[in-house]
Amino acid sequence: MTASARPPVCVVGLGLIGGSVLRAAARAGRSGFGYNRSDEGAAAARTDGFDADTDLEAVLRRAAGEEALIVLGTPANTLDELLPTIARLAPDCVLTDVVSVKEPVADAVARLHPTARYVGGHPMAGTSESGWSATDAALFDGAMWMLTTEDDTDSRAWLTVADLALDCGAQVVPASNDAHDRAVAAISHLPHLTAAATAAVGAGESGLALRLAAGSFRDGTRVAGTAPALQRAMLEANRIALLNTLSETIDRLTAARAELRDKGSVEVVVDDGHRARLAYEEMASTPAPSITGVAPGDDGWAAELRRQAHLGHTWQR
Repeated sequence: MTASARPPVCVVGLGLIGGSVLRAAARAGRSGFGYNRSDEGAAAARTDGFDADTDLEAVLRRAAGEEALIVLGTPANTLDELLPTIARLAPDCVLTDVVSVKEPVADAVARLHPTARYVGGHPMAGTSESGWSATDAALFDGAMWMLTTEDDTDSRAWLTVADLALDCGAQVVPASNDAHDRAVAAISHLPHLTAAATAAVGAGESGLALRLAAGSFRDGTRVAGTAPALQRAMLEANRIALLNTLSETIDRLTAARAELRDKGSVEVVVDDGHRARLAYEEMASTPAPSITGVAPGDDGWAAELRRQAHLGHTWQR
């Protein structure tokens, strides 16, 4: 199916990620339109030539009429308001999201729109900027885009959402909701907390410290520049997985403090971190193998996609 023949994309929330989805879909030749709560954001999108409105009900009625793929691009704490409206006005549309946690979103969908043809999503891309002005059609190029792949996932809906991710330039990574949330707690949400702590300690030292700060401080605190409300919404939504990851981190730092105090060394934590960084660099520099031998809709397809994804493989058309 060509991009122009795929369903239109209806993006609810035109911030950094949602707006970039609308841009990337248009770049791929797909039709799309969107909703944004603020007049300013919707007007900015229209100025750039995109079809955007602040009337949620009108946008959702249009989505229903055009059998659009609805993409939720708003924070997790907005779902209790949005999902009942989608269930009422566009109940048959395939539904996905770009929220950075998956179990809370899946629980909200089950509670507020139980008949939804829902496939959760999380593109692993972003910047510290926010709003329509930060959007970029190339944001997802080469990025990993996790798609919910549970045993009861609708395979046709899954393929619809996978096509969007691929059209946006991303690579599709199948995963269960809980495995995703544990993974992003470690590689995305924990770095936000450690960046915040590093920034606070550095700024609290003295003006001299900030004047001397260079690459390691800049890179290690980049995500601390994200709007605090957006960070809190993301981190607090994944609090259970993040608590476990934070506990492991605190244990490692406590052990490093004891080693430094008693032996004058931080060898263990530095060596462990160095090995982990090299492993990441090796994987990041190697093209991901494709998932083979199974297609969505085959018997046991979801479990097999998850199994191969845990080996580092991605799904391709």
